[in-house]
Amino acid sequence: MLDPLLGLEGVVHGLVVTSDGMVWGASASLRREAAEGASAMMSALQGAARALSSALSGDPAALVRQIVVETGDGFVFALPAGHHSVLTLYTTREVDMGKVTYEMQCQVALLAGMLLRRQTHALD
Repeated sequence: MLDPLLGLEGVVHGLVVTSDGMVWGASASLRREAAEGASAMMSALQGAARALSSALSGDPAALVRQIVVETGDGFVFALPAGHHSVLTLYTTREVDMGKVTYEMQCQVALLAGMLLRRQTHALD
């Protein structure tokens, strides 16, 4: 899931984390300690984003579709990648934000399709 995204110009690191803060996958260039710390923080950030969205919209079931954090050096993009996971990328400031978001959505859709096919085959 990460390999096609890590090849995009400006993408520095990638991470797939569970909603409870566990690392499912990380780019090889990301140290294990950094991946584990980022995973825990992403879990907390996702929870805070859901609570904020619900509070501001008045909808207790408000969905968070994307989080973007701008830093002095780059951007953090986070997209839910299924019911219990989040796809996260760290990029440089020069990245094409639209392309990164689009490619992340494509990878999430591809993963969802693969999981659905596996579930269907398991039922056969």
